[in-house]
Amino acid sequence: MNELVSLLGSARGVEFETSTKSDLSSRPLISLSTIRPVISALQSKNLEREAQILSEVTALCTKSPDFGGLGVQLDTELDDSQRKEVLFLVSAWLESLNSQDRVKAPLPPLDTRPAGRRGMTVTEKIFAMHDVERKGWVRPGRTMSVSVDWILASDASWGGMERTYKALNKPGIFRNDRFWLALDHVVDPRINHKPEIKRLIELGEEAKNTFKMTEYQGQNFTILHTEFYRERAEPGMITIGSDSHTCSSGAVGCLSIGLGAADVTMALVTGEIWFKIPECVNIRFVGKPGPGISGKDVILYVLQKLRRNTVAADRVVEYTGPGLKYLSSDARFAIANMTTEFGGITGIFAPDEITAEFVNSRKNPRHKSNSMFFKPDDDAEYAATHEIDLSQVRSFVAKYPNPDDVVPVNEFAGTELDGVFIGACTTAEEDILMGALILEQGLKEGRTVVAKGKRKVVPGSRPIKIKLEETGLADVYRQAGFEIGIPGCSYCVGMSADQAGEGEVWLSSQNRNFENRMGRGSIGNLSSSATVAASSFDMKVTDPTPLLEKVDLNRLQQLRKSKPSTVSPSTPPKYVEPSGESVPNEDSATLESTGEEENSGSGNSAGSQITGKVQRLGDFIDTDALAPAQYLIHAHSNEAIGAHCLEFTNPEFREKAKQGFNIVVAGKGFGCGSSRQEAVMALLGCGIQVVIAESFAFIYSRNQPSLGLVGIIITDPEFYKLAQNGATISIDLELGKLDVGGREFSFEFSQMERKLMGLGGITQAFHKYGKELFQAMCRPSGTKVFHKPDGHAALGGSKSELAW
Repeated sequence: MNELVSLLGSARGVEFETSTKSDLSSRPLISLSTIRPVISALQSKNLEREAQILSEVTALCTKSPDFGGLGVQLDTELDDSQRKEVLFLVSAWLESLNSQDRVKAPLPPLDTRPAGRRGMTVTEKIFAMHDVERKGWVRPGRTMSVSVDWILASDASWGGMERTYKALNKPGIFRNDRFWLALDHVVDPRINHKPEIKRLIELGEEAKNTFKMTEYQGQNFTILHTEFYRERAEPGMITIGSDSHTCSSGAVGCLSIGLGAADVTMALVTGEIWFKIPECVNIRFVGKPGPGISGKDVILYVLQKLRRNTVAADRVVEYTGPGLKYLSSDARFAIANMTTEFGGITGIFAPDEITAEFVNSRKNPRHKSNSMFFKPDDDAEYAATHEIDLSQVRSFVAKYPNPDDVVPVNEFAGTELDGVFIGACTTAEEDILMGALILEQGLKEGRTVVAKGKRKVVPGSRPIKIKLEETGLADVYRQAGFEIGIPGCSYCVGMSADQAGEGEVWLSSQNRNFENRMGRGSIGNLSSSATVAASSFDMKVTDPTPLLEKVDLNRLQQLRKSKPSTVSPSTPPKYVEPSGESVPNEDSATLESTGEEENSGSGNSAGSQITGKVQRLGDFIDTDALAPAQYLIHAHSNEAIGAHCLEFTNPEFREKAKQGFNIVVAGKGFGCGSSRQEAVMALLGCGIQVVIAESFAFIYSRNQPSLGLVGIIITDPEFYKLAQNGATISIDLELGKLDVGGREFSFEFSQMERKLMGLGGITQAFHKYGKELFQAMCRPSGTKVFHKPDGHAALGGSKSELAW
């Protein structure tokens, strides 16, 4: 116990009386129950927080490893490795108290909306609640720094984040208890012997130890988003993750946004991130869906009706309306998850009694006591509102290679399949269970399983896998010919042990069906788990409706509701309002500066004059194509990943770039898909200097200035008539003009793009401004920056030092 007493002293400055310290230090740490005297001694000193930490660590250690614990009984003698892990957890959780103490306490929310404040959406209220300047309100267009609650990363992104962290000179992280790192994309026991996979595991363990992470669960415990949404995300929080499907936690009214690795690393270090407040589009659900219709079918219907990268582009999608009462939390998860395929910055559901019941069913009070329930004001301003009638939703298939090429399953029925897959982050517990119930019903009816093809189901986490085993549904999957995999991304990302073969046709419940997504040359089509299950018998696309109509949906609900809730489903949550230190009236709100007053010129670190030849690309060039998944874990430099840029889709691209075709001209939604910043690195690595497009995907558009690549938006169709392959373009970044074919076209950069490119990227910005970089860079023109004794910048005065 001497080590435990020493930890309390070094971590929290706890000093016991000499006799108490001597008594405690003389006792050996034999079992978890021997910690009790230390807890009592802390309580006698009124050190309740420290005592609570030791109690929580004790309880955590008794949980099964399948639920994040050590599986140790209170009176079981600890072996050396268990004792070491107990002491590590105590150290980590004590450090979490220090992390909490360093964070500026949030203002308490208000019970009612202040008089004179503009109407706001759910998204705007969450941004306002996290505003570092604490104004108490926001509106679209304002560039601001916001505090964050959680950071998410995977094994596929942490390597890049770790390199950025080292480039920042290892400054520490803002909270060790709010970093969720999952080894799920690549790590898999079947290939963990490979050196590059071993290194990913080592990086995860290093992060755990270096940062004293309280939430680290190791390998293949969960797909990144699954257990985070189920047990940690709360309404009203802001979560930033280095994965495009971070938006999944919008299911519970959490503003969850995916960004590139450099941006996310900055948020991890500073506890803040910058945003230009986006517009919101309202998808209003009405009507009642038919029996067994899933969230996947709903979002496919949305994609069919509204198409991707249209109304959602560069906007947050808020899901509201009376139809929400028919959508479970897991259905909402699937819809929020695929908002990135819709083209939205993120998707968020207006939280309600279903949300409250879901969050309050958690056993750990730590992860349900920080919730803030916001609802949109009646006069909230949406860029657009679209009504979706849930009664019109059917079982659908999104045909390869576009997630919005959606047809009713009957129109695709009979298509021969080589493989079926139920899994990926979009496939929540409810969907995994439904797939099993469809298979069970089919087997009861005497349907046989043909010998051809591959069948695999991958539960999103160990707790879900355990539920399958305990309920006997795992045996149903096996009887139907399915292999049950360990939690991970599996076929969905096609960069680990599971990859579809060239030319193979698959039906999958994953979220993305881009070219080569499941494996080089593979053909992936998307549907619900019910449709995949029904199609697995004959390995032909099959309408699941006849089976769905016979599935006992009450049984499905009983299988899901294994945890008691303290909230009645009919009890609405208590809604609150964001508070601020000053709340302007409507008139002053309309006059508030957005921080966009500066001229549109740029001082790009590569120089303000660029001339080159055009390479034309089309619409929706995705990051999977720009930086193929197969090379991500090997390529750590611009040049290394650039050697594979567009390798599978445009094999001539790299050679032409070497020949001076160094300006990309593309169409809509350039950089859609994954958050991987390697897409920008790849373009830089093969010599591209500028990308010009009609529009950029949100995360990609953030990655360009952060890494120093010039991205220009031009919407004039005349430009695209002139900017053909081989055309010469001259660009003046300072003046915001370019010339092609004797015609001049103007363009603009945002405030943050100018500042980041002027400094050479986000890493250089950190070296100039330190942990206050976002506060410094979000200030409008006219704010003076002076340097503190530590060499970092501070704010004040009138003259701006943020200009080029």
